[in-house]
Amino acid sequence: MDHTLPKMLKRIASEYPDNPAQYSKNSAGVFEPLSYRSYYHLVLDFASGLLAIGETRGSRIGLISDNRAEWQHCSMAIMAIGGADVPRGCDANAREISYILSFAGCRTAILENETQVQKILDNRQSLPELKNLVFLDPPAESFRKTLQESGFTAYSYTDILDLGRNGNSSRQSEIETEIEKGSGDDIATVIFTSGTTGEPKGVMLCHRNFLCQLEYLPERITLFPGEKALCVLPVWHSFERLCEYVILYRAAAIVYSKPVGSILLADLAKMNPQLMPSVPRIWESVYDGIYRLMRKTGGVSWILFNFFVNVSILDCRLERRVLGRNPRFRTGQRVFDLVLCTLPWLLLFPLRALGGVLVFKKIRAKLGNSFRHGVSGGGALPPNIDDFFWAVGICVLEGYGLTETAPVVAVRPHKKPVFGTIGKPLGCCEVKIVDETGAELPPGVKGTVMIRGENVMKGYYNKPELTAKVLSPDGWFDTGDLGLKTISGEIILRGRKKDTIVLRGGENIEPAPIEMKLNESRYIAQSVVLGQDQRYLGALIVVSRDEIIAFAKENDIEFSEFAQLLANQQIRKLVESEIASLVNQKNGFKLFERINRFELLEKPFETGVELSAKQEIMRYKLDDLYKKEIQGMFK
Repeated sequence: MDHTLPKMLKRIASEYPDNPAQYSKNSAGVFEPLSYRSYYHLVLDFASGLLAIGETRGSRIGLISDNRAEWQHCSMAIMAIGGADVPRGCDANAREISYILSFAGCRTAILENETQVQKILDNRQSLPELKNLVFLDPPAESFRKTLQESGFTAYSYTDILDLGRNGNSSRQSEIETEIEKGSGDDIATVIFTSGTTGEPKGVMLCHRNFLCQLEYLPERITLFPGEKALCVLPVWHSFERLCEYVILYRAAAIVYSKPVGSILLADLAKMNPQLMPSVPRIWESVYDGIYRLMRKTGGVSWILFNFFVNVSILDCRLERRVLGRNPRFRTGQRVFDLVLCTLPWLLLFPLRALGGVLVFKKIRAKLGNSFRHGVSGGGALPPNIDDFFWAVGICVLEGYGLTETAPVVAVRPHKKPVFGTIGKPLGCCEVKIVDETGAELPPGVKGTVMIRGENVMKGYYNKPELTAKVLSPDGWFDTGDLGLKTISGEIILRGRKKDTIVLRGGENIEPAPIEMKLNESRYIAQSVVLGQDQRYLGALIVVSRDEIIAFAKENDIEFSEFAQLLANQQIRKLVESEIASLVNQKNGFKLFERINRFELLEKPFETGVELSAKQEIMRYKLDDLYKKEIQGMFK
């Protein structure tokens, strides 16, 4: 195993110097490749430039940018000199950025553009240690002068490269020496999680935390030298970051795109990647887009599409039972499944194959001619989305992890996957499920998910008391997640401990499975289940605007503004009917888990308002944001 990430890059650049490492669009929108040889030289030059402005081993350097090729060059250069990056995306506000850079004690910050630098200027007084600002996009001269007047020294990305290239030869050799001196225990990054509790925590991850996973992930995610992966997620998130390290480790190429439907589909068709890491919301968007397109086509095409999708999903479910790919919590279930399901599975298979030729082939073509599989992380993939993609022949692997585990704990493999699970833990870590006393639970019993291994963080930066709350002396990390294991060791997640709702009757309810079920409705875009200390559950529902408008037109409901539809009794009855058909005993929910009341919301939940950067609901904010609506539900 390579001891540090820069050592890994050095080795790959030596073994595959001419392989494309990155594809980025030029000003004309054309993808241009950058070879591993050129990538490594850029890292050496930028690292040398960082030494020239006074950064050294142990430095913590801010990196405020969205995903782009230069992000990797800068991050790898920071690690090459023995430093650690402190990353954040461009969606962070001025308060967040100033807190992160100040708390981490950064002397230098690398920022994408003038907009990000302005956030620092707005909080200059809280950043006394910050001296150097490096722009990825060159600033205007007038803006440079403004920065000088504020006590900063401004550099562009190319300025730092030039300082490195034009420096003395001893500095260049010093970089190579620093790379060789690097240890797996060196801190590579301090990632501040916004989280869903409101308190930012700086997760310290060392090189070994990332590298230990690279030995095992190729067993679950297939990628070969010279292949391509389309990347659309924020790279400061540990999930996207680790995925990009997997791509580099396999001497494949990162193709930079955007999570915008039209751009994403065009880039998939143009570049024909084998892999795309993404979050559930993007897979849901692809799913919704396919259904919208087919519904708009109408007629026989729409009827055939629905028929073959439903037949294929049913056949896939039968196949899982026959082949033993459903979760099992005790022995002896297989014989019953084989007897009951083999014949109908075989009878339906020809129809599924016909659907593949007539309908699904065209859907798969939207992802390019070489697409092998997607990887979904950063949240639970809804079962209906999982079923759909598998049925149409698009393999989406679901993974699980946390920033504190750098981040991967498990990924469901593409060979012999057990559906409804996130697979077995990687070889670099172990997982146990425990009760409130810390005792390990048997398969099939829900408890707290605990993780121990080489991928677990060193701790929270400058917060030892917080670290002690989640990391035991013998190395077990308390994830705060609820889950259970199958008899063969796969993990099933069941929500968050802190999200658990306790009704007045003492009933404990996990909102996540209910929300996931609600979101299966084509009329519901987002939902949040509430009810702490109440007699019953309520839900805030963000409706799917396009679907509600289409329903209104089909049913001759008059309206001049969308808000009028939310108050319309026919629309409310539609949503009420959808909720009742999804959350019921037939679908495995208990009587007290039913939604008794709901409020319809017009605006989608937004990142930084209701959603964290990981697209998780920040429940602690909802009481203030929707005070009137919540009070109305629980009158």
